[in-house]
Amino acid sequence: MPVAAHASPHASSPSSTAVARAPQKGRQTKSAIVDAALALAAQIGLEGLSIGAIAEVMQMSKSGVFAHFGSREELQLSVVREYHQRFEQEVFYPALQAPRGLPRLRAMFANWMRRTSTEIDSGCIYISGAVEFDDRPGPVRDALADSVNIWLAAMTRAVVLAREAGHLRADADEQQVAFEIHALILALHYEARFLRSPGSLARAEAGFDNILARHAVPPAAA
Repeated sequence: MPVAAHASPHASSPSSTAVARAPQKGRQTKSAIVDAALALAAQIGLEGLSIGAIAEVMQMSKSGVFAHFGSREELQLSVVREYHQRFEQEVFYPALQAPRGLPRLRAMFANWMRRTSTEIDSGCIYISGAVEFDDRPGPVRDALADSVNIWLAAMTRAVVLAREAGHLRADADEQQVAFEIHALILALHYEARFLRSPGSLARAEAGFDNILARHAVPPAAA
């Protein structure tokens, strides 16, 4: 009679494998929900998000969506965090490959413009969120403001580095330069998305060059 093989104590049973896969499947489902919520928020705003709306888009039950987030507010916060992460991956981190000074500052603006050009049709969570939550204190407003402030601090730091590298005048005010660059992007969204003004992208690029020209070190002194 054959001797029965003894199962190794370390071998995984079908049931334990299924249990191990459950968290991974849950993370994948949550990620898919956030993707759908981000796309929807770009169209209708964060305030338009609801558990029911996402459940309909995902063809899930409301209780299934609720199980991943627990509240509408947590769903909105997840969208803000995901948007910020994607913004950093597309705009900020690639610019770090450029040398410090004007090359990096130009790379940051170029990446920002590239993303903005795609958001003319889809919408920007930072801008629509500011309109929706500017006078509504709470975690969603805080998350939006923190995300924008992190990016503006990085832009301001890039201006400081350009000044320290001798690419901008010693009296260049980093706060003012960053403010003007930010204003260009806001104007671009308004002109291109709302007014549908032709040539808005070119005017924003010309505005950026004008800002740098005003603060640049004269060629003879460079």
